[in-house]
Amino acid sequence: MTELENINPNVYKKCEDRKLTIDDENEDVVDPFDEREVFDLIRNINDPEHPLTLEELHVLEQSLITVDNEKNSIDILFTPTIPHCSMATLIGLSIKVKLLRALPPRFNVSVEINPGTHASEHAVNKQLADKERVAAALENTHLMEVINQCISAPLK
Repeated sequence: MTELENINPNVYKKCEDRKLTIDDENEDVVDPFDEREVFDLIRNINDPEHPLTLEELHVLEQSLITVDNEKNSIDILFTPTIPHCSMATLIGLSIKVKLLRALPPRFNVSVEINPGTHASEHAVNKQLADKERVAAALENTHLMEVINQCISAPLK
């Protein structure tokens, strides 16, 4: 990509790291997944266009994550920085891949665009919900290289 779509994005302050407790370290304590834990897994995903994380751009926010341990489901809403973001599907795939690699397989992970924040939200959501399309995308070597760059350690 030669030209940035969002040349000057708003950058937000990152939230503080969660303080670990003794129970967090204790393997004998049953610790269900919560929204903050899921947020911590994905907050440092790199934006595909800028040397910033999805948290710093407010693409991801803890308040837009829902975890239901009883139903083994996790729902993530993300907010593209601009309504015509061509990277929305790539961002959604990056979130999905990061969680599929990090979470137990019992979880069904749903990743969608925050309603009303993208011009093609229905089409992007349909792609992200289609298991066959996601599987096909993840077989694309070039696309996986880009996703792996996004989900690797922060660029800073």
